Amino acid sequence: MGRPPQSYKDAGVDIDRGNALVKRIKPLAQGTVRAGVMGGVGGFGALFRLAGLGYRDPLLVSSTDGVGTKQKLTVALDGHDTIGIDLVAMCVNDVVVQGAEPLFFLDYFATGRLDVEVATRVIAGIAAGCKQAGAALVGGETAEMPDLYAAGDYDLAGFCVGVVEAGALIDGRGVRAGDALIGIAASGPHANGYSLIRRLIEHRQADLAQPLDGRTLAEALLLPTRIYVRPILDLIGQIPVRALAHITGGGLYENLPRVMPPDTRAVIDASAWPRPPVFDWIQAQGAIAWREMHRTFNCGIGMVAVVAEPDAPRAIQSLSRSGETAWRIGTVVPFAQGHGERVVIEGLPGPCGPRDTEESYPVRSS
Repeated sequence: MGRPPQSYKDAGVDIDRGNALVKRIKPLAQGTVRAGVMGGVGGFGALFRLAGLGYRDPLLVSSTDGVGTKQKLTVALDGHDTIGIDLVAMCVNDVVVQGAEPLFFLDYFATGRLDVEVATRVIAGIAAGCKQAGAALVGGETAEMPDLYAAGDYDLAGFCVGVVEAGALIDGRGVRAGDALIGIAASGPHANGYSLIRRLIEHRQADLAQPLDGRTLAEALLLPTRIYVRPILDLIGQIPVRALAHITGGGLYENLPRVMPPDTRAVIDASAWPRPPVFDWIQAQGAIAWREMHRTFNCGIGMVAVVAEPDAPRAIQSLSRSGETAWRIGTVVPFAQGHGERVVIEGLPGPCGPRDTEESYPVRSS
């Protein structure tokens, strides 16, 4: 007897499922089209025309990122509708901090066995994020790779390109002592620190249905990353912004020095903004030291703008008009290398804050 004929589908890759997904997502991508887009989803490469956008000396700014292990929690909690927003946010927020307008976005979706329904929900979230950012979803890649991913699991990556006039590039070189630090509210942990969060959930056998600040703990942990593009572009159009920092992994300690001259230090007052209760819950479950909290999480500040002291009130007003909540959280001061840290956070309580007791929020006993 001869061997039975084999096919790609027998090996676990179903081309028909992939084609069905492309058919579903084409209208989603079409809904994000903006000036400059040429063609549509389905070609070998996406085309974008810069001419006609009004830039005299354009610089392209690019960023690529993923969503980390928040995606694992998304799968466990069936939160596929918003993880795509996280993906877009992690890229476009990194582009806008240089003063750039996001132009287009591409995604990469990889899985062991393609579930067309789940993939459509994820990519619908990506399209929604692109709309928030004003970027076009011009293409992407869907990869079905049996045995590489566990059943039901998938991985995400994104890539964004933006543009800024060369003379309007924000690179932090204008930051000086005396400048004001304006913190913009985060929606929650965004897409950072979820390896620790998932570890705490598992070890404490946390009840994800427990109430927390008007929603469940699960909902608080799945809130998508805020997309700051339009409020920041509005702010830049009204006042000179000297630097912008997207507060991701590493928190304020690691991200602010990336946009500040080496002879400056950021002094921050932690009592200047209310910390979202989800961070109280996280800190309580792991008895996490304050420094570790601020090096792992944004702790309620998703973006920081550095402006001249006299412009601070107008900056906060502009952000408020754009729907953001912002506070004056600190000041830039002189710094001599070798004399302490580049970021100092003052006003922190003891090792765990006064609200950080295990009784604050109910958990199942381990």
